[in-house]
Amino acid sequence: MTFLPDTGYLPTAEDRASLDAWFAEYDAQSAKRDVQSMADLAMFPLNLVSDDAAGNGRAAQWDREQYIATMTQVMGDGSEGITFESTRTPVFLSPALAVVFSDSTMTMDGQSRQLRYADILVRRDGTWAFQTMIQGGWGDNL
Repeated sequence: MTFLPDTGYLPTAEDRASLDAWFAEYDAQSAKRDVQSMADLAMFPLNLVSDDAAGNGRAAQWDREQYIATMTQVMGDGSEGITFESTRTPVFLSPALAVVFSDSTMTMDGQSRQLRYADILVRRDGTWAFQTMIQGGWGDNL
């Protein structure tokens, strides 16, 4: 039995399809390490929530330039692509707000890494954008 929280909104098939399409586009841009195009899919200022090595929660806001600089450093400029295999569980709070929990395997330069994170996406003028990224272990970089 799957438990879904009662948010007062039941997403339509189009809601889910449009969110899935957004993630497919984001993953495609990530695989190409096209950080500029990845940034085009965000709503800035972007909120980031994580924890640091001491176990303390941390939060920051990045503008587009900070996002591009940081993601360029994190993703590197390798010639090999990046692949993602992801299972995503969206919780729609409304037609324009979704919290998406992701369990992913990222493979880059022959090395695989398990990732678990959450994103808050907002829909503006019919288009989704990620606005908040939540993932443990990045707080020392914020």
